[in-house]
Amino acid sequence: MNAAPVKAMIMAAGRGERMRPLTDSTPKPLLTVRGKPLMQWHLEALARGGFRQVVVNTAWLGEQIVDKFGSTFALSRPSLLPGSLLNSEQLTIAYSHEGRDFGEALETAGGIVRALPLLGDVFWLMAGDIHAPDFRFTQAAVDDFIASGKLAHLWLVPNPEHNPKGDFGLSPDGLALNDAPPKYTYSTIGLYRAALFAPPFCSVPAGNPQGVKAALAPLLRAAMDQSQVSAELYLVAWTDVGTPQRLAELNATKPPSQ
Repeated sequence: MNAAPVKAMIMAAGRGERMRPLTDSTPKPLLTVRGKPLMQWHLEALARGGFRQVVVNTAWLGEQIVDKFGSTFALSRPSLLPGSLLNSEQLTIAYSHEGRDFGEALETAGGIVRALPLLGDVFWLMAGDIHAPDFRFTQAAVDDFIASGKLAHLWLVPNPEHNPKGDFGLSPDGLALNDAPPKYTYSTIGLYRAALFAPPFCSVPAGNPQGVKAALAPLLRAAMDQSQVSAELYLVAWTDVGTPQRLAELNATKPPSQ
């Protein structure tokens, strides 16, 4: 697949309070799941999908993320031709250093606005601490999103035990809804337009030069009120690796493919 025109952003700046003491010395995106750092699962999936440019925001112990992944990430896999060399699919990584610039993370929307100069009009977004090993980042999804004219497209999952009330509803025609049963949980994976992070939805100045903290949910809810957010259900393996117990359970369970 040729390089896709859109970039992706992995949110990796959080402190990971619920994961302590594991995150006292390791940022949550670098905790190991089935032999790989959590964030690496996203990088591999993006590379397989043909997406070649990723932006990562950092704060807590962010230098460890830079030391681990640097400015490039290569996905290697055997060629289909016996005896031939490995094929390499490489992506570049740019960083938005919230911790270095402001001393702490800027929350989700604040971090996105800060990183927008490194992104583009349309981009993938995901949290660095969720595990969705079978999610496919595709150019077809990007094309459909661009054609829709919407400001965001979210992948929703069935509610886990730690979020029984869910986050957003889903209409029969694929619109994300503020308050309509049943509600589902936002997987943190989505496609976004930069216009969501500007007035009238977002008041944080462009580029967030002052390091304003801002949450993402209010922006999404305001856009939902104008029917500007679409969504779909994702019913394959997904875990919010938010506690040491969830991490241990994930590592103790073999993936379905094994």
